[in-house]
Amino acid sequence: MNNSFTAIDLFAGIGGFRLAIEKNGGKCINFSEIAPDAIKTYCENFPDAEGTNLGDITKIKMLPRHDLLTGGVPCQSWSIAGRNLGFDDDRGQLWNDSIYLLNQSKPKTFIFENVKGLSDPRNKQALDYIMLRIKEAGYHANVHVLNSFDYGVPQSRVRIYIIGFKEKRFLDAFRLPEKTEPEDRITLADILDGYVKTTDGYKDERDLFGQPIHSTKSSPTSLSRNNNGFNDYFLFNDLRNGSTTIHSWELEETTEKEKHICLLLLRNRRKSIYGCLDGNPLSIAHFKALDSKITEEDIRKLVDKKILKEEEYAYKVIGNRSTNLDEAEALVLGESKNNILIFDELTRERKFKIKKIKISDVLKSLERKGLIKCIETRFDFRNTKISTGLFGINRVFLPSSNIFPTLVASDSNDFVTTIGLSALNEKQYKKEFIEKVFNKKAYRKITVTEACKIQGFPANFKLPPTRARWMKLIGNSVSVPVIEKLVGAICNTGVFTCLAHD
Repeated sequence: MNNSFTAIDLFAGIGGFRLAIEKNGGKCINFSEIAPDAIKTYCENFPDAEGTNLGDITKIKMLPRHDLLTGGVPCQSWSIAGRNLGFDDDRGQLWNDSIYLLNQSKPKTFIFENVKGLSDPRNKQALDYIMLRIKEAGYHANVHVLNSFDYGVPQSRVRIYIIGFKEKRFLDAFRLPEKTEPEDRITLADILDGYVKTTDGYKDERDLFGQPIHSTKSSPTSLSRNNNGFNDYFLFNDLRNGSTTIHSWELEETTEKEKHICLLLLRNRRKSIYGCLDGNPLSIAHFKALDSKITEEDIRKLVDKKILKEEEYAYKVIGNRSTNLDEAEALVLGESKNNILIFDELTRERKFKIKKIKISDVLKSLERKGLIKCIETRFDFRNTKISTGLFGINRVFLPSSNIFPTLVASDSNDFVTTIGLSALNEKQYKKEFIEKVFNKKAYRKITVTEACKIQGFPANFKLPPTRARWMKLIGNSVSVPVIEKLVGAICNTGVFTCLAHD
C-alpha cells in the first residue's frame, strides 16, 4: 500500500513526530517551534528542515496544504507538575490556536498528544471543550490513553492521544496498534551502556536448589518486579515502607530504639487522629502514648542526626487584633478558632494558595509582633518530599528491570546500576544492595545515549552536550515508537490512498 503523504508538525520539539512520520513513508514539509535549542537540534538532525520552521503558532495565519497535522500541545497547564489551571493558564490557550489551524487547513487527519492529566476527571470540562471545538472544525475524533511501555518502549510514560479524521469512515476503520508482546519488549538491560545481556536476559543467578533467583519477566502492575516478588528497583524514602525501600535510619548510624521510633512515626503519621494532612507530625506526648519508654531525649537525638525535624504546630492568639496588620496577617488571624491557629490547617486553605501567601512567613511575622505564641511543637521526618528521595537519590533501578520511570524535562533523582543481585529473602536482598551498590556508589544517572533509546530515538541522535539541555529536550519529546505505530494505524485506514486532498 502506498502511504505517501505530507505532514506538518506543530510544537515540533526535536522531531519525534517527524521520525515517526518518515518511518511510515510520509514527508514533513513544515514544522512549528519557538525554543532556540529545540530548533537548532531539529535542524541538525534534519538538515533539509532549514527554512521550513513556521515559528510561533500564535502568529501563523495559514498552513501550507498537507495531509496529516501533528502536535504535542504544551502540557504544563494540565500536568500534575503544573498548577492544574487548565484554560486559566495562558499556555492552555494554545489548544485554541491548534484547533484554529486544524479548521483553517483541513488536513485529512491529525494526532494531538498531551499528558494524561488532561483526561483526568478534574479536567473533564476542558477535554469536553477541546473535543467540541474539534467537532465544530469538521472532524470525527476519539481520545486514547496509552502507556509507551505497551508499545516497545522501556519507560512508563502515559499520554493522551486525540486522533481524528475529516471523514467518519476512516475513524470507523481506525484500530489502535497491537501492543508489543512481552518477549519482544526492550528492557533496561537492552539499553544500558556497559552492560552485556546474557542469553536469558539477565545474569543466571540460582539458589541452593538450582532454581533461578531472578527473571526478566515482571508484573505490569508495578514499575518492575521479578518472579520472586522482589522489586527490580530500590526506593530511597522515609515516608514509604517496603522490602526494597531504603530509609535514612538504615544508612545513618542509629540504635535499635531509634529505628523503632522512626518506624512508629512512619506507621502512624497518616492517621487522622493526629491531624488533617496525609502525613502529620507527632508531638512528644503522641510518641509517649505509642510507647511509654520513649523520651524527649530520644527524639532530640534523631533531630541531631538530621533524620527528624522539629516544627511549630499550634499557636495561641495573645495580642491585640487591632494592631497594624497587613492583608496576609489579618487573613491568617481571621482563621483562628477559640484563639488557636493550627499550622497544617492553614496550609490547606485554598484562599492562601490563590493569594500565594506563605503561611510560615506570616506566622513568624505575627510572632515578632507579639500577637501569637507557639504552644505546641511536633516532630516529622526531615525528608518529606517524595520525589527528592534521600541523599539526592529517589530510585536505583537494576538491569533486570523491564521499565524506567517517565523521563522529564527537569531530570529526576532516578539512577541505574549495572550490578545484578541475588538473594534468598527480602532482608538479604536489601543487604546485598546496600553493600554492593549503595556503599560502593555503583550507580549512576542514565546517559544521553540511554535517554535516546528510552524514548525510542536513534542512539546517535544529535543533542546538545550538557545534561540539562539534552534532558530538557528529550524529556519534553514524545516516545517515537508509539507515534510510529499510531501513524501506521492511520495509514492502515486507507486515508492517504484516497483521491487528492480536498
